Amino acid sequence: MSVVEPVAHRRIKLGNVEPAVVVLLKQLDPLIVLLTLLACEFLYRDRYTPALGAYGTLIFILAERVFSRLSLRETGQAFSQFSRQYARIFGQWAAVVAALLFGAFAFKISADLSRKVVLTWFVATPVLLSAAHALRQRIHWFAAHGASAPTYIIIGVNEVGFELSRRLPINGFLGYFDFRSTDRLAGMLQPEKLAGHCKDVADFVRARNVDVVYIALPLSKVPRMSELVNALRDTTASVYFVPDAFAFDLIQGRLVEINGMAALSVCDTPFHGMDAILKRVMDLVLGSVAVLLASPVMLLVAVAVKLTSPGPVLFRQRRYGLNGEEILVYKFRSMVTTDDGAVVKQATRSDPRVTRVGAFIRRTSLDELPQLFNVLQGKMSLVGPRPHAVAHNEMYRKLISGYMIRHKVRPGITGLAQVNGLRGETETVDKMSERIRYDLEYLRNWSPWLDIRILFQTVGLMVRGSKNAY
Repeated sequence: MSVVEPVAHRRIKLGNVEPAVVVLLKQLDPLIVLLTLLACEFLYRDRYTPALGAYGTLIFILAERVFSRLSLRETGQAFSQFSRQYARIFGQWAAVVAALLFGAFAFKISADLSRKVVLTWFVATPVLLSAAHALRQRIHWFAAHGASAPTYIIIGVNEVGFELSRRLPINGFLGYFDFRSTDRLAGMLQPEKLAGHCKDVADFVRARNVDVVYIALPLSKVPRMSELVNALRDTTASVYFVPDAFAFDLIQGRLVEINGMAALSVCDTPFHGMDAILKRVMDLVLGSVAVLLASPVMLLVAVAVKLTSPGPVLFRQRRYGLNGEEILVYKFRSMVTTDDGAVVKQATRSDPRVTRVGAFIRRTSLDELPQLFNVLQGKMSLVGPRPHAVAHNEMYRKLISGYMIRHKVRPGITGLAQVNGLRGETETVDKMSERIRYDLEYLRNWSPWLDIRILFQTVGLMVRGSKNAY
């Protein structure tokens, strides 16, 4: 007689099914970075200092965060994508180096670091990291495709089952099972790929000594799935349930653990835990640097606005911020009016409200510079979906599905939509829908490197000027 443990006492852990050697190698990246520095110190017989110890600790923490993210993304990728992985390693290492140089300069420890040691370390580290990643991929490939690769079957002739088979190695696949008859499945897959009916699954697994069983049935089949799992308890196969998570339009889709209970994130912010800290630190550091560099320009713009048209220098407008809360956004005044009521008319081409100075600062995005202070306040971010006037928000949230999801993150001075040419007037709902599509794409795919790329593209747009801003 089996004893079923009460639900309150059950716990689920989040993990992976990779070979142990691959998992171990993934944890070595930050250690490789640190050990390479120490090896360079030993090679050049440089003296150890407390400053170097603090620097090494910072290196380890930063590298662990950066390259653990890279390791997660490379899982299961083919050898044909190695060149892209190496390019990403070198690009991310360059970003780490830039951050470390900034830290060394800010904390005045650059004088304690040997130039020979640092330069050798900068060159050697990405080479060793690339070698470690190549070894990891090789081991992963042999584990999945070698003679000892696990055999598996998929229960569920459907889109999820087909996609699962595409993501798993062909070697070891023994076929599909389903509750439907062969006649009903005709035309859905090749006959030789159908291994049998679900009532025979347990006998098949025992007879063929199947290692893994993937259940890719819809949630409506839960009673039948329960019967399947009970039948498979008399085998030694590992059993995995693969839910149809892709039936939802996922925003930051990921599996999370809530005190021992597994949950699927369907719509969430990308900024939890260390990601939230990293995003805020980037905003504070880069925002502070931008304020210092842009101060002379802001002073000149303020004087030009004041001398060329009557009215305040700064324009404050109510907009929606994080979680839809109202915030006051600062801009240099570029019009003769300062609309912030229930109806806000967007600027149009040759708009008579735009001043001569206003036309220039709008085209070059200089009118947005005061929002750097919104960033330092924590009301905005350097990169994120652009905030819209409250009046526009209330209109478009009724017309565009998913419009308010963009407020799961702080609004940005620039964003993915803006660097893809979506600026200026949105005289049609389709134009605004296209902006929202890019905003949601940003939420799905956020990374620090995406933010940095957008910032560089924004600087380029400011230099060239935008033809859509008027």
